[in-house]
Amino acid sequence: MQANRIALYSHDTLGFGHFRRNLMLAKKLRALPSKPDVMLVAGTYEVGAFDIPDGIEVLTLPAYAKHADGQYTARRLNMELCELRALREAILAATLKRFAPDLLIVDNVPLGAQGELEGPLRKLRKRGKTRLVLGCRDILDDPATVRRQWLRQRHVETINTYFDAVWIYGDPAVYDVFKDCDLTGITAEIVHTGYLLKDWPAEVAPSGGEAPLVLCTVGGGRDGLDLCKAFAAAELPAGHRGIIVPGTQMDADALARIRQIAAGNRGMQVVPFVPDLVPLMAAARRIVAMGGYNTTCEILALKKPALIVPRVAPRTEQLIRARALSDRGLVDICHPRGLSPTALSEWMARPIPRAASHGIRTDGLASVAALAQSALYPDYQQIAAE
Repeated sequence: MQANRIALYSHDTLGFGHFRRNLMLAKKLRALPSKPDVMLVAGTYEVGAFDIPDGIEVLTLPAYAKHADGQYTARRLNMELCELRALREAILAATLKRFAPDLLIVDNVPLGAQGELEGPLRKLRKRGKTRLVLGCRDILDDPATVRRQWLRQRHVETINTYFDAVWIYGDPAVYDVFKDCDLTGITAEIVHTGYLLKDWPAEVAPSGGEAPLVLCTVGGGRDGLDLCKAFAAAELPAGHRGIIVPGTQMDADALARIRQIAAGNRGMQVVPFVPDLVPLMAAARRIVAMGGYNTTCEILALKKPALIVPRVAPRTEQLIRARALSDRGLVDICHPRGLSPTALSEWMARPIPRAASHGIRTDGLASVAALAQSALYPDYQQIAAE
């Protein structure tokens, strides 16, 4: 008998947080009792650096680049945007037709980047054998921007036309994206899954007499230069060492500048890319980071003292998330306007507080697994409930 098939799509136009989130979900879904085959569709070439287990395949699309002004171009190919979109849509259509997933989870953008999923979604809906789910992070952007974008891009109409459900990877007690953004009229089922936190060891002792670690991470790195430079010049606590992970999407000139600053600061090291950052995060006494969804979830899971310096443009998503979690005493926040080596030094010099209790839902991975199992076997779920 053919195994169930699940596909997860992420557009990956800035950084690789979307892919990392989908890979974490893919691993959890692969562990379902039916052991479904899982296809990840991604737009980032860094996928080769990640651990991809058996039963999970990755299709890498020719990449978009998203710039600071919110505009898109081809990342590496000498192509017009419309030509690249047509190429990606053709690849998506052929893949989804042949793979024929029983469940498709689309990350964050209902029609995909540049609307490239509209044709494939129409065909899957006509075929009638694929459960279609939109998976959203906890926060999209500020409410006014979200309302304006969703109206302009017809997201509510798209969800009602193509999708069976919307899964929000967060807790409405922290932020309720549909209520807080006043998004009404959605007829698809809406489920808040809780945050996607894995169970990781809370502490990894430094090995070989190594000094306590302070870690600075900026995700993919394309807009992390200011934070990396400030951290590289900051004064570490006595007897500590610092590691900066700028990410693979930081350009060579910026990386060279960070290395130059760090070279003048004893105990500071630059590691351009780490495919699995969690062991370093677990070993760190403190973490300085931007406020992306995945990084924030990892900080919460590991219960680490963290200073979040959020991205504030072109989206305020990270700022909203950092403020919401700071209000609950779970992280500290530094607005980029106040970022400086001195500000980071002062934060690192403070006593380490006791880990705060979450008080929020963090069972998202288990919830998604249960929802997927129900989507794949609705008759079984109905019988079990009777």
